[in-house]
Amino acid sequence: MRFVFVHGTGVRRERYDQLSALITEALTRRFPDASFVPCYWGGTHGATLGAGGGSIPRPDGTRAAAGGGSAAGPLDQEAAEWLLLLTDPLCELRVLAELPEGEDDGLGMPGVRGAGEKVAELLTGLSDEPDSYGLPSAADELSVLLRATGLDASYATALAEVAGSTEFATACTAAADIPASREVATAASRAVVAAALADAGEDALCTGDERDRLVDLVAARLGGTGRVPGGRAAAVLAALALRMTTQPVLDLWRGPITRKSVPALGDILRYQARGGPLRDHLAELITKDAVPGEPTVLIGHSLGGIALVDLYALAAMEQAPLPRPELLVTVGSQAPFLHELGALTGLPPTATALPPGFPRWLNIYDRKDLLAYRAEPVFPGDPRVVDHEVSSRQPFPVSHGAYWKLDAVYDRIAEEIEAPR
Repeated sequence: MRFVFVHGTGVRRERYDQLSALITEALTRRFPDASFVPCYWGGTHGATLGAGGGSIPRPDGTRAAAGGGSAAGPLDQEAAEWLLLLTDPLCELRVLAELPEGEDDGLGMPGVRGAGEKVAELLTGLSDEPDSYGLPSAADELSVLLRATGLDASYATALAEVAGSTEFATACTAAADIPASREVATAASRAVVAAALADAGEDALCTGDERDRLVDLVAARLGGTGRVPGGRAAAVLAALALRMTTQPVLDLWRGPITRKSVPALGDILRYQARGGPLRDHLAELITKDAVPGEPTVLIGHSLGGIALVDLYALAAMEQAPLPRPELLVTVGSQAPFLHELGALTGLPPTATALPPGFPRWLNIYDRKDLLAYRAEPVFPGDPRVVDHEVSSRQPFPVSHGAYWKLDAVYDRIAEEIEAPR
C-alpha cells in the first residue's frame, strides 16, 4: 500500500513536515507495511508576492509621540466618526441628551418655548412628508442628491427613525438656546444621513463630499448651519471613535495582514488561475516509481483535494494515462462547492456525475469547518462518492486543521480501503 498526502492551502515546509509526520505515524499503525510518498508543493507552486508587496497601499508612516501608535490625521478621525455613526446613528444625539444643562437663563421658564422644540417640529414635519422629502420640488438639490447617491429609498425611514427617537426628543428639550439648538440640528442631520447610509448598505453610492453636502442640506431644513466642528458631541465622541473603530488599525496593519494572508488566500487564487503546473507535478509524482499491482491511496486536504479531483476528472475525460488509485480521499475539501459554482476546472459546470474512470472518492468533512463541503448531494446516485462526517469539537478555523488528530479520520480511511468490492 502506497500513500500520497497532498497538503492544502497556506502550508509551507515546516507545517508540511509536521502534518506529514502526524499522518504517517497514524496510518503506519493501521498499515505497517505501507510506504509514503512526500508531496510538498507549497514552496514551488505556492503563492508569493512577486513585487515584494508593492501593490499594498501604505499608511502615511507617521507615529504618535508617545505610545508607539500611528498618529491619526483629520481623515482618520473623520472616517472613524462616521463608522461609529453608521454603527449607531443616534450616538451624537444620545450624548447631547445626556450632557448636563447649562445655567438657567430664563428660557426654561413655564410658557417659554425652548429653541430645541423648533428643531423637533421641523424634523417631524420633514418625516411627515416622505414622498417629497419635505421639499417643495422634486428638482430640489436634496432630492437630486438622494437619488444620485442611492439613498432615496432609505431617507424617509431614516427621518422617521430619528424623529421618533427618545434621544432626539430629549436632546431637543435640553436645547434651550439658539447655539444649542443648532448643535442638535447638526447632530440630527448627521443621524439621518448615517441611518440612510446604514440602511442602504452596499447599495449606497456616496462619496464623503456627497455625504457632507447631504448633512448640510438636511441641517438647513432644521435651522442649523451644517457641520459644527468642535461641538460638544463631537468632542466627546472623537477620541472614542478612534479607539472603537477599526479603520485606523486596519490602515496601519494592512501590509502585515496582507502578507500573512498570502499563503492561504494566495494559493487558492493562484491555483484557480494557473493550476496546471501543480496538477502536472502531482501526476508526475503519482506516476513515478508506481509499482504495478500496488494499490495507491491519495489523500488531499483542502486545496490539495481540489487539485486531485481536478486531476483525475481531467484524466478520465481526456483518457490520459494516469495510474488509477485504489482510493481518493479528500478532507476538508471545497471541490464539491466549486463544482456547484461551475468553478471546478476538471468538470463541466452542468455535470451531475463523475466521468467514467474516476476513482472511488471518500470525502471527509466536519460541519464546523466552514471550508468543508459534502460531495454526495452534488453527484447524486454516483456509488463512487461517499461522504463521512467527523467532529473535532472545535470552531472554525481550528476545525479546518484538526482532522489529522482524529482517529475517526484514519479509521474511516482504513475501513474504506479494506471494504470488499
